[in-house]
Amino acid sequence: MHLSRWLLLLMLPFTGSLLHAQDLATTCHASSSYDVTLKTDSLLFDRAAPAPFHVELQQGVLRTDGTAVRLNAEDQDRLALFERALRALAPRVRTVAQNGVDMAVQGMRAEASDMGLGADTRAEFDRRLSAHASELKRRIAVSRSTHDWQGDATDQAMQQIGADLLPLLASDLGQQAINAALAGDMDTAATLRDRAADLATELQPRMQRRMQALRPQIEALCPSIQRLAELQQGVRGSNGQPLNLLQLGQ
Repeated sequence: MHLSRWLLLLMLPFTGSLLHAQDLATTCHASSSYDVTLKTDSLLFDRAAPAPFHVELQQGVLRTDGTAVRLNAEDQDRLALFERALRALAPRVRTVAQNGVDMAVQGMRAEASDMGLGADTRAEFDRRLSAHASELKRRIAVSRSTHDWQGDATDQAMQQIGADLLPLLASDLGQQAINAALAGDMDTAATLRDRAADLATELQPRMQRRMQALRPQIEALCPSIQRLAELQQGVRGSNGQPLNLLQLGQ
């Protein structure tokens, strides 16, 4: 599991399929096999396999699979700092994710402005795009668990957004093609028909290039993520194995 999902998923839709910003796993070389839930008074990490399946941190107290783990004072302090640091990082990640949504919206509007859309189509596209962006930002704001962003549910939501927006654009391009054909401009008509048919495929790489501008904001999170990895080092669960809530690669 990429840390980008572990810390609320930096996912940016609006191209008919999932568009990922430079995610934290790639940029910060960090990953985790756990989902995480920020509860009111504790942090809960869970995964299907291997054990431990549930790890709970609560102000320096550690439980793995329901068993309290005896810790020395140093490890208690480390885990307390880990919990505070992760709670402090979560709103920063949300901000980057919401900035990414804004960036994606701006990019989609810029792409649409180059399509020669009719006034009614432009107005309806802006209305739908704004509504989807507002809902996505609301979900980011209220989310406290990566379980809110499981793959199937997220994929379905993103596909619904694409299914709502892309046919609107394709329909307008198709009408432009008909108008060009009626005016005798068969070359333009053919170009517009091809553009309508390949809309999602053509938009994706252009949007990915636009989203590169988000990378510096993601890179700014890396030192905090590296600090989390350092704080957990040496702490072991009830089975005597290192916790490894977070792994850093090269």
